[in-house]
Amino acid sequence: MTQYKSGLQVLQRIGGGFFGQVHLGRDDVHGTVAVKVLARKPGQSDADWATLKTGFLAEGQNLSKAKHRNVVQVHHIVEAEDGNSVCICMAYCSGGSLQASFERGPMSLAECHRVATDVLMGLSALHARGMLHRDIKPGNILLDSGAVAQISDFGLVTDKLVLGYGSQAGYSDHIAFEVWQGSGTSAKTDIWAFGMTLYRLLHGEAWYKESGAPRAIIRDGGFVDTLKWLPHIPKPWRRAIRKMLNDDPAARFQNTAQTLNAVSGLPTDPVWSVEVTPGLVRWERQTQTRRVVVEWIRHSDHKHEWSAWSEPLGQGRKKSLGGSEGVVSKAKARSGLETFFAS
Repeated sequence: MTQYKSGLQVLQRIGGGFFGQVHLGRDDVHGTVAVKVLARKPGQSDADWATLKTGFLAEGQNLSKAKHRNVVQVHHIVEAEDGNSVCICMAYCSGGSLQASFERGPMSLAECHRVATDVLMGLSALHARGMLHRDIKPGNILLDSGAVAQISDFGLVTDKLVLGYGSQAGYSDHIAFEVWQGSGTSAKTDIWAFGMTLYRLLHGEAWYKESGAPRAIIRDGGFVDTLKWLPHIPKPWRRAIRKMLNDDPAARFQNTAQTLNAVSGLPTDPVWSVEVTPGLVRWERQTQTRRVVVEWIRHSDHKHEWSAWSEPLGQGRKKSLGGSEGVVSKAKARSGLETFFAS
């Protein structure tokens, strides 16, 4: 346990990232907190560490002013007594990050809509203060004890760092086309990363990884035309996300207000639970009396079949709701599924 000048106590590690380790902590004023420890690296010169530390301390003053329900509150910044580390003391979000949700599988439309609204409200507050996030991704969206989504880890990535950081920290899928081409970041690159985040949350990790590495496509342009959608994702969601991910910043939503207006009108029903495995995608939802199930069996790249049925939660008969009636091509299976979900 390390004792800091402010009385902040840094306890067990609960996570980590490119800029440092995250620990639970105890603070005399705020009680249980999260603490990001930014430590001097072995071999780092005095001059380089001093420059980095000065930047973190200055940025901390800005972060602590960004008070909003959907932004993780930074309480204060403290320096260790030996001068070799800096701690950002923040509100503790007991629900963890949305990275865990992404890894579990696709998020429902309703849940994604709620998260999207929260994130946009927080991002709007940052932009209104002249701040950019530059690192919107599932791992930087935290849930508090009331399941309210809050943005974290904002302000630490700069235009000078963004490409190198993205490659080293594994988030280069969230860097907009124009940044790869040498332009700087802007509110519209935050909107691009937000669109990528929504796409990932709606599809989950297993589906997302079936496609080629997006970063290899994004930098050359045309990424939005390569998106592979799960068949139940409604067209309004697809249109909104495609607009966010347009290569041309002028063709995207121009600010968070426009994006929030578009998101507010997106459908949230029906609520499907979705499981993706290499050979099967399975959807389920329940009414008051029945369970509806859809299965898409992917025998190979060219051989697919699907079926849908409802079954009683109690007594009763199973009812067929449609299907491919045997093995068909991928395109025909996808078309049939999209028609089924749209109806």
